[in-house]
Parts: sequence; C-alpha cells; structure tokens
Amino acid sequence: MNGVDTVPTASPAVRYSRWAGLLIGAVATRIVGQAWDAQADIGVLYAIVAFGLCAIIGVLAGDALTARPRGPVRTAGLAPRQVRDYVPPRMTPFLIAQAGVVVVLVVAAAILARSDEASRAGHPLAFACQDGSVIGIRSWPGVHNGLPILTCLAVSTAACLWSLTWIARRPGDDQTRHDSALTVVAAWGLLVSALLLGIASTVSGDLMSTTCDGTLVRIGAALLWPTALVALVTVSWCLFTVISPKARVRR
Repeated sequence: MNGVDTVPTASPAVRYSRWAGLLIGAVATRIVGQAWDAQADIGVLYAIVAFGLCAIIGVLAGDALTARPRGPVRTAGLAPRQVRDYVPPRMTPFLIAQAGVVVVLVVAAAILARSDEASRAGHPLAFACQDGSVIGIRSWPGVHNGLPILTCLAVSTAACLWSLTWIARRPGDDQTRHDSALTVVAAWGLLVSALLLGIASTVSGDLMSTTCDGTLVRIGAALLWPTALVALVTVSWCLFTVISPKARVRR
C-alpha cells in the first residue's frame, strides 16, 4: 500500500552536532581564506578543505551520539553486513568518480605548475601563447599546495570508511544504518564536490580571463566549466542531505 511513512528524525543532539560542524566550518572558511595565501587565490581551496573537514567531524560526532538500541539484539544472519549494502547505490559511485577527478586535477597541477621564487612548485601555471608571450595562472595548485589538499582528502576518506564500517556492523535496525550511512557519505561528498567546484571554477575562470587564445585555454574552459556546474549541483545535494531530517515514502 502506498503512503508516506515518516522515519523518526535524528535526535536533537545529532542535529546540533551537524549544524555545529557546518557553522564552525563557515567560520574556519573565512579565517583560513583570509590568512592562507589569499594573494594567489589558493586560500580558497584551503578554506573549502577546512569547511569540509568541519562538516565531516560534525556528522561523525553526531553519529557517535546516536542512541543505541535497548533490549535484546538480534544476531541471526547468514552473512556479515557489508558497507555497500547501506550506502546510497547511485550517489556513492558518482562521488567516488568526482574524488578521482579531484585527484587527477591536483596531480596534473603538480606536474604542470611552475616553481616560484622559493622553488616551490605550487604557484602559477605558465604556458606560451601563439604570439610568444607567456601567461601565468595564479590559482593553479602544485605540489606545495596540492599535497596538503590530497592529505586531508585521504584522512577524511579513511575516517568516513571507518565510520561506515562501524555503522554496518553495529547493533540496530537497517533503516537507522541506511540513514547514518547516507549522512556520512553526504558529508564526505560535500568535501569532495566542494573541492572539485573550487578547483574547476577558479582555474577555468583564470583561463577564460587570459588574453591568450590558445588550444589549452579553449579545451580547459570547455571541460572545467561543465565540471564546476556538476559539482555545484552535487554540493547542494550533499548539504541538503546533511541538514535535512529523514522522511521517506515507502511502497
């Protein structure tokens, strides 16, 4: 029978923890964005990382505050529960693909970036135009700036995988496990998609603002702008999932 079945929403402590993570992340975004290499626009990427990490910490802390079931726990089952049984089946591969694009862009940036006056391969990308002039892209991250980004992404991924493993194996009903896993995946996806949005939008914006009419500029802008738009939609979905109560329609 069709009908709306509202699943009990998260407890106030869980909701407060998620909102606290987002609010602290917003404050950290402003502080980091102003303090870290803002002149080269790389501070934007560090600010995104700070916001994403705070959002993940808030979600993981909220999950730790989730009330455990009372009374006898059913242990019947022929096979152990797997993480893949509880994560969103369509959005999870999509977010993993976006994480792969982030890694590819950062690695490519590290390979192509020009070393600065301090011999750090983390500042402008320089390429020659058809008229012989040299154009530099200041927002292009390299090893110096990209390595911390990839490190934070790896640490957050490991933390979310650990949390998802615990969610799959802990006592409780399947609906609660599905809801908790969905929120963790959304928090991780918020970091991934926001990073992709920041990298794609800033670099493509710089490419389109140059006076160099080269093949690299046209290809880069044609690929990065659609990528930024997809990431923007993904950011919206992840943010809504983190802050929204759980209500489902069962059939």
